[in-house]
Amino acid sequence: MSDKYQGLKEHLDSLAVDIEKFYEKGQSAAGTRVRKGLSDLKKLAQDMRNEIQDLKAQRKGEKS
Repeated sequence: MSDKYQGLKEHLDSLAVDIEKFYEKGQSAAGTRVRKGLSDLKKLAQDMRNEIQDLKAQRKGEKS
């Protein structure tokens, strides 16, 4: 499995504590951390999307 996928899973798991603090305990600062973490998650997901697209292009080139 891709290292990028593992990184996505780990990053999402790391947000769980702050998500709970924001929604369950009403801590505003935790919401700020969650928003930043989600922004970082978006960047990680985009990197993985690019990697997948590159691999698809390589594989298509090998078949021709």
